[in-house]
Amino acid sequence: MKVYQTNEIKNIALLGSKGSGKTTLAEAMLYECGVIKRRGTVEAKNTVSDYFPVEKEYGYSVFSTVFYAEFLNKKLNVIDCPGADDFVGSAITALNVTDCGVIVIDSQYGVEVGTQNIFRTCSSLKKPVIFALNQLDGEKVDYENVIEQVKEIFGSKVVTVQYPLNAGPGFNAMIDVLLMKKYSWGPDGGVPVIEDIPEEERERAQELHQALVEAAAENDETLMEKFFDQGHLSEDEMREGIRKGLIDRSIFPVFCVSALRDMGVRRMMEFLGNVVPFVSDMPAPVDTDGNEVKPDSAGPLSVYMFKTTVEPHIGEVSYFKVMSGTLKAGADLDNITRGSKERFAQLFCVCGQIKTQVDELKAGDIGATVKLKDARTGNTLDEKGCSIAFDFIKYPAPKYQRAIRPVTESDSEKLSAILTRMHEEDPTWEVVQSKELKQTILSGQGEFHLRTLKWRVENNDKLPIVFEEPKIPYRETITKAARADYRHKKQSGGAGQFGEVHLIIEPYYEGMPAPDSYKFGNQEFKMNVRDTQEIPLEWGGKLVVCNCIVGGAIDARFIPAIVKGLMDRIEQGPLTGSYARDVRVCIYDGKMHPVDSNEISFRLAGRNAFSEAFRNANPKILEPVYDVEVFVPADVMGDVMSDLQGRRAIIMGMSSENGFEKISAKVPLKEMSSYSTALSSITGGRSSFTMKFASYELCPSDVQEKLLKEYAEKHADE
Repeated sequence: MKVYQTNEIKNIALLGSKGSGKTTLAEAMLYECGVIKRRGTVEAKNTVSDYFPVEKEYGYSVFSTVFYAEFLNKKLNVIDCPGADDFVGSAITALNVTDCGVIVIDSQYGVEVGTQNIFRTCSSLKKPVIFALNQLDGEKVDYENVIEQVKEIFGSKVVTVQYPLNAGPGFNAMIDVLLMKKYSWGPDGGVPVIEDIPEEERERAQELHQALVEAAAENDETLMEKFFDQGHLSEDEMREGIRKGLIDRSIFPVFCVSALRDMGVRRMMEFLGNVVPFVSDMPAPVDTDGNEVKPDSAGPLSVYMFKTTVEPHIGEVSYFKVMSGTLKAGADLDNITRGSKERFAQLFCVCGQIKTQVDELKAGDIGATVKLKDARTGNTLDEKGCSIAFDFIKYPAPKYQRAIRPVTESDSEKLSAILTRMHEEDPTWEVVQSKELKQTILSGQGEFHLRTLKWRVENNDKLPIVFEEPKIPYRETITKAARADYRHKKQSGGAGQFGEVHLIIEPYYEGMPAPDSYKFGNQEFKMNVRDTQEIPLEWGGKLVVCNCIVGGAIDARFIPAIVKGLMDRIEQGPLTGSYARDVRVCIYDGKMHPVDSNEISFRLAGRNAFSEAFRNANPKILEPVYDVEVFVPADVMGDVMSDLQGRRAIIMGMSSENGFEKISAKVPLKEMSSYSTALSSITGGRSSFTMKFASYELCPSDVQEKLLKEYAEKHADE
C-alpha cells in the first residue's frame, strides 16, 4: 500500500441519527472505491461495519468502525459512528480526530433530535459539515419539505449541491448544480449516466447553481472580485471557494444519495476526495500546554490513542492518530500519560475487521496496532525527548445509572477487571465503587447503553450479572439549634474509661457570625470561642467545630478525639445512615478523670452527644436535585410535561430551539432513574435530554417519612 503524505489524507466522520443508513452508506462507499467486491446488508449481518457479535445481535451500531478508502490518489479515513444517542461517545471521539462530518439524514423523517445533537457537537468542535440526504427512494419521502426543514433549522449556510428529480420509490435521477449535469441510474444503481440538464429543469438548476457560486465566492476576496467581474466561476475556483467555506463553517453543502441502491454515492465520494479539506488545511490541534501542534511529517513524533477494542482471535486493538512526525513499524515510544514505554511492533490500516499491514504512517493519518502493554484510550505516546500531550476529548455527563453486581459474590474481582477494560473501550461507561451507597454504580448514556454492556459481559465474558436500582445519596442536616451532653463511663478492672462532653449544634451557613449565646428553656449558655475548625466534607458542605471550653473542663489534647467522634456520626447520619452536612458544633463543657480519661472515651462521648443533639434539632433529609433539559418535538410536548410533573419536577422554563421545544426543569434524582426509557417510549425515540447536578434540597415531608420508615424496618430486620 502506498505511503500517503499529510496533504493527501482526509479524515471524515460519518454521523447521523439511528436508522439514517450510515452503515449502508459506508458499505456503498467501500464498494465504489473497490475495497470490497460485494455490498453486505445490515439484515444479512455481513457489513464491514457492525461486525461485533453484540451489533449483530441487536441489529444496530454499538461501536464506531474505522475504515479507509484509496480514491482519486488520496486516502480517505472514515469513522462510521453509531447513531443512537446512547452511544454518542463514539461520535464525539470520532469528531475530535477527524476534520469533517458527513451528517446522514433519513429523507423519510427529516431532521431528528439526534441530527440536531450531532450538529451541535460539530459546531462546538468547529468541524465542517456536509449533509447527505439518504433513502430518497423511500415510501414517505417529501424532499421539498426535508430540504426546507434543513435550511430552517441549520440556517442560511445550507447550500444545495444536488436535488432529486423523482424522490420516492421511483428515485433514479438527480441534478448536480455544481457540475450542472443530470445523473441517472438503472435499477441496480452503480455507474451513472451523465447527461445535460433537461430544458424543464434548467431554470431551477441555474438558480441553485448561482446560489452555490455566490456561497463559494464569499469565502475568498479574489474569487468574489472575479465573480463580480465575470458573473461566474470555473469548477476549480468553485471547489476552492467551497473548501474554504467548509473550513470556516460558512457553507454546509447538501448531497442526495440512496445508499441501499448505490445511487449518488460515487459522486459524493468525488466531492469528498476533491473538495473536503485535507488534514493540513485544518486548524492545528492544541496540546495540554496550549501550544499548536501542526501535522508535520518531519516534526517530532507524537501519537494519540483514541479508541481501544477487544476483538475475537486478536485481543486488544489500539487505534491512534499520528498527530506529528512519521510513525514507523518497530518504533519505541514513551507513554507521556502513564510514564511507561511501548513498542509499535506492527502498524495497520484498518477497514473494519480487515487489517492491512503497513511500514509507516505520516502525520494526520489514522491507524491501529496490537499487543500494546500499557497504552489506554486518551493516552499520548511520543518519541524520546518529546513531551507533547493531548487531552482534547470531553464526554457528556452520564444520564442513566444502575447498581451492578455479579450473581456469584466470588466473581466480584473478575467483574471489576471486565468493567475497567470496558471503560477503556468506551469512556462514557463510568464505574464508581461507592463507599457511601455500598454499591458498584455503573453510569452511561441510557438504558440501551447499559443493556449492551450487560449483554457483552454475559455473552462474551460468560459472567452472569445483576442490575439493581441504585440507592440515592441523600444527605441529612438540621434546621434548629439543640443541646445535649453525654457521659461515657466504663469500669472493668484496672484503668477504666471516662469522658463527658456537653455540646450545642446548629445549622451552618457560609459567613454566619461566631457563636455568642444560646437559650434553651430558662437557661442561657454563653460561648467563649477559643478555637474554630472548619472541616470541608468530601460529599459537600462543612462541619464547623468551635472549642468553647473554659476553665480546663476538658484538656485540649482530647478535642481531636471528640472531633473524630463527631465525624463518625457525620459519616453515618442518625436518620437514615446517609452523610450529614452543614452543622456547627460548639463544645462548651464536660468532665474528665485524671486516670480513666483517654481518647476513646471522649470519641464515644462526642459521638453519642452529637447523635442525641442531632435528633432534637428538627433534622431533615436533603435529596439531590438535577437541572434537566429535554428536547422534544412540539407534538409530544404536552405528554412530556405531564410525565415530568409526575416526577416532582419544577418547570423552570420553555423555549423553541431550531424546530424543537426545549423544557428546562429541576428534578429530584430519585425520579430520574428510569427517565431515559420513559422519554423514549413517550416520544418514539425522537427526543433527548441532558442532566447536571444542581443542588441538595429538602425532601417533602411525605418522602422523608417514607425514607425513615424504610430505614427503621431495615434495621429492625438486621
